[in-house]
Amino acid sequence: MSQPTGYRRRIRLVGSDGRVVGDLEDDFHHFRVAIDHDGERVTGISGEGVRFPWSTCPLAAEALLPITGMALSTRSTAVGDATAARDNCTHMFDLAGLAVAHAARGATTRQYDIFIPDGVPPDGMATLALDGSPVLAWEVDMNQVLGPPPFAGVPLRAGFLAWAEANLDADAAEAAIVLRRALHIAHGRIKDLDGHDTADELFPMMSGSCWTFTPGRAEVAMRMKGSTRDFSASPDDLCR
Repeated sequence: MSQPTGYRRRIRLVGSDGRVVGDLEDDFHHFRVAIDHDGERVTGISGEGVRFPWSTCPLAAEALLPITGMALSTRSTAVGDATAARDNCTHMFDLAGLAVAHAARGATTRQYDIFIPDGVPPDGMATLALDGSPVLAWEVDMNQVLGPPPFAGVPLRAGFLAWAEANLDADAAEAAIVLRRALHIAHGRIKDLDGHDTADELFPMMSGSCWTFTPGRAEVAMRMKGSTRDFSASPDDLCR
């Protein structure tokens, strides 16, 4: 029986004394964020675009700088108190939050693996594994999680983060937020971005969605043609 095709994302966090390095890779992106800390606060942060869809994406690393000085928190969303998500690259911002939470836990390694079967909504369950062990399996439509409890009926757009943090412990909320983000990005598999030369061509639909799709950047953001990969049959190639 052939393996189902679909979107894969891997997030790997590696902690050492005073430092956490995080990698995020999927079909469209490979970003890396490193934070330094003193056990209580972030003392330094850097971001890197290893593989990215638009030429402007790596420049978003500078928007992470306000995170320097924030207190460590096991809440991966706490970085939103230091800098606004909409002022950042979505993926470097998310990765920075995960790195800060990883530092607060004092852990060594953590790895998330997500698989979302093709189809909008997915033709099957959207799943997330933590360190190789299954943690979440959701049935979803375009707007909400259909099951299982306690996620049934929770909206996938506005209100999801607040619900997760109010109803789940920090680790469970983090996993749910990671899977929810992947569900949105997976929709990108239905469109070939290489048919566009600049982000400006998609601006009416994507305006304000991230660092690149803002006035003054979208016009100069060149498509990195040939940068998309398909990891359906090769999950071990993620974050190699």
